[in-house]
Amino acid sequence: MEFLKNIFEDLSSYDENTLLENVLKNYSGYVAFSNGFNPEGQVILHMLSKLPDFEKIHIFTIDTGRLFEETHRLIEETEKFFNIKIRKYFPDCRELEEFITKEGVNCFYKSRELRNECCRIRKVEPMKRAVKGKSIWISGLRKQQSSFRKNLEMVSIDDKNHVVKINPLINWSREEVWEYIKKNNIPYNDLHNKAYLSIGCACCTRAVQAGESERDGRWWWEKDSKKECGLHYQI
Repeated sequence: MEFLKNIFEDLSSYDENTLLENVLKNYSGYVAFSNGFNPEGQVILHMLSKLPDFEKIHIFTIDTGRLFEETHRLIEETEKFFNIKIRKYFPDCRELEEFITKEGVNCFYKSRELRNECCRIRKVEPMKRAVKGKSIWISGLRKQQSSFRKNLEMVSIDDKNHVVKINPLINWSREEVWEYIKKNNIPYNDLHNKAYLSIGCACCTRAVQAGESERDGRWWWEKDSKKECGLHYQI
């Protein structure tokens, strides 16, 4: 834990313009980057690809087994664009099999408790395996994404996963993210052209309506929900 505190204190001294550069310069072998293939992840991946020691980063994604076909196509397109292979982590097949057998394949619509358990099996547990043994987890969270994310810090300690978590785009607006995407011709999910602002599992994501926030298309049937899966918040 002392090692993480030292990393936290070091990285907290940098601003958003120098953070990623110093992460790779000083800790390249200790870094994991999770790309969920929303625009923020694509921006960060492009930024990282321009830095020395890019190839030392553990770049991965969580395949829940319920992703959109458009997301699978984007993963392949991204690997070609950056000339990399992205590690895929999947839910534990035995645990998922037992859960679906007991509760049903679409049980997450029945209650928030079952939805949380589905997210835990399909997302949270694979994430724990993905970052195990690493000290830094790079994520694409932004304050503007929801009211529950507005108090996030650019650098923090994630006690649950025993890593220092950094959010290099924490202060970016959605407009700034898309400006970067377009300027650099970075591939993105076709669903974003159809009013899908935040994309997760196909069964739990819909297009947003005028006036809705970025996360309102996620788990839309839940009222007064944090719109979180448990990767970044306790639910």
